Amino acid sequence: MPERALEGIRIIECGHLASAAYATKLMADMGAEVIKIEEPTGDQARQRGPYPGHVPHPEKSGFFLYLNTNKYGVTLDLTHARGQDIFHRLLKDADLLVHNYHPTEMARQGLDYEALAKVNPAFVMTSITPFGLSGPHKDYQATDLTLWNAGGIAYLNGGGPGTDDMPPLKTFGQQSGYQAGVNAAIASLGALFGRLTTKEGQHIEISTQETLLSILELTFEFFPYMGMVATRLGQKPIQPLDFLECKDGWIFLCCVEEHQWKNFVDVMGNPEWVNEPIFGDRLNRAANWDALGPLLQDWVKDQTVVDLYHRCQSRRVPIAPISTMGDLFANEHLKARGFFATITHPETGPLQYPGALYKFSESPWDIRRPAPLLGQHNREVYGRLGMSPHEMDALKKQGIV
Repeated sequence: MPERALEGIRIIECGHLASAAYATKLMADMGAEVIKIEEPTGDQARQRGPYPGHVPHPEKSGFFLYLNTNKYGVTLDLTHARGQDIFHRLLKDADLLVHNYHPTEMARQGLDYEALAKVNPAFVMTSITPFGLSGPHKDYQATDLTLWNAGGIAYLNGGGPGTDDMPPLKTFGQQSGYQAGVNAAIASLGALFGRLTTKEGQHIEISTQETLLSILELTFEFFPYMGMVATRLGQKPIQPLDFLECKDGWIFLCCVEEHQWKNFVDVMGNPEWVNEPIFGDRLNRAANWDALGPLLQDWVKDQTVVDLYHRCQSRRVPIAPISTMGDLFANEHLKARGFFATITHPETGPLQYPGALYKFSESPWDIRRPAPLLGQHNREVYGRLGMSPHEMDALKKQGIV
């Protein structure tokens, strides 16, 4: 069997929730050996749902189970001197450490790069933080909601024209953490690649705020180019470019080119109102969207999503069904590509999760093991360090593992 892409890379992960766990999951699923260090009380992700049957259980969190496939799981109190000694022994053979402890917490957890580099000068350390490790906001506390606003995306997110009374909105879940995790994985791999030449490690800092700012795309440029603050509110300059509700779901219609508009008019059966001068071109259609939008909605509400999608496709009218989670699990294209993976966990049994985010022609992606139980691999991992079962039992009684 060909080697996996990151076979032979050893990674240590510590922290809570999404960002560090997602960064290392991406690498673990590519074959890296990831040792996840949890505090003896466990990753806070274990306290987040969803749970099977809506019954909270630290070993059954769907959030935790997805983020921690293919990892070894150990427990360790990094704030204890004995815990730091064990941590240093693990780091001696590690290529990469990824953590998301807050800057104000890093010293207490012994996460000082200069000190750790003396243990292993070649290792890379990636620190994922809300606002980076410098600047006046570096010590600010932040949740996903805080960061979504600090990154400017909440101001763009939500309704549209007619929703001026709505506040800025964030998306569901821990999306800022996932975005930071992706950037942390890329930066970490870049440093590991560079190490092949320099033979030296380095410290990487990831500012979650900056990772969100980096995906504002053209809305960010409105201000330096035009002095304009982009928001989700206000009139679009061209139309149709909006969501419309069918009788069994939603579609997004984007027919702003004249040939696209003409073809969509044909699909609608050429109603008389389309000949009104106020709908004569895309700029007029936008300026009079308060009149055009309801007319389109009145026709679309009697259509089904799939039928309208295929009819518009056949006429080269850009349109997209708005997928629900149920739609995606049943999606024939995703099934054909084998996107969803069935993972059997000892506490939950088999469940479906999103699978490979990448396909390699030579080095396979696979799920080798489900997310670990709390402390599941203590004896295996610490046994490699020469620690006896008696020693580990004593450490457990002291609350160190």
